[in-house]
Amino acid sequence: MTFGKGHHLHLIDGSAFIFRAYHALPPMTRPDGTPVNAVFGFTNMLSQFLLRHAASHIAVVFDAGRNTFRNQIYAEYKAHRPDPPPELVPQFGLIRDATDAFGVARVEHEGFEADDIIATLACRAREAGGACTIISSDKDLMQLVGGGVVMLDAMRNKVIDYDGVVEKFGVAPERVVDVQALAGDSVDNVPGAPGIGIKTAALLINEYGSLEELLDRAGEIKQPKRRESLVDNRAQIELSKQLVQLECNMELDFSIEDLEVRDPDPQELLGFVAQMEFRTLSKRLAEKLGV
Repeated sequence: MTFGKGHHLHLIDGSAFIFRAYHALPPMTRPDGTPVNAVFGFTNMLSQFLLRHAASHIAVVFDAGRNTFRNQIYAEYKAHRPDPPPELVPQFGLIRDATDAFGVARVEHEGFEADDIIATLACRAREAGGACTIISSDKDLMQLVGGGVVMLDAMRNKVIDYDGVVEKFGVAPERVVDVQALAGDSVDNVPGAPGIGIKTAALLINEYGSLEELLDRAGEIKQPKRRESLVDNRAQIELSKQLVQLECNMELDFSIEDLEVRDPDPQELLGFVAQMEFRTLSKRLAEKLGV
């Protein structure tokens, strides 16, 4: 089936599901001592999502590792983020197994962030004339919204569309990267322009039209602190834009067509849940599968 008009691609931000599941549940272990609270939460969340939301194509997108091409551009990018909790680390592989058990494609790529894969697939879906829903509330993905691409905060069941992005950033989705480049991001260690926050950044971008135009005309700005910050830190601001701009043209060894929805194999899914010893979930899934 060629993906195009009338088709709908769902892209699930795997990390968002994992960390939400981990932090929402108390510690749980299998009898062999393996921690499984995040696995249980993820499995339950994926099950509920698949039950409530239909699509023609779907994938869960994971981060392959912490080092990406952005670290080559700027060594300090995300450098001070803490390591994941030790009890979460052994659950990453099991969560990938859970995704496989549901028959859902899972995607990751060394050297790139999950956000870049999501960006590439979302852009391809838009170009093909299909719809794409990104299941995440991550502000970094809001630059992709528009032209058939929306976001869904699955926990609040809230759709983030063009107007939602304008409400969040004060600019249209195609200018989100300009605002982020100016405001920076302390969580990801994106430097930005010192002294300029989201609101001021949006004001400036709306006034000058683009980051490039703003930087070229920074000397015209009347407020001395803003003017100095932009003039003195141009290279840093341009670097920041490189860091926040998602890659929409990755080379992938699969196509959207390969992400077509398929029913899970009941034996494989129930076997995985039994292996995890999720008895209540096992009963519920067996009822849904009619087994």
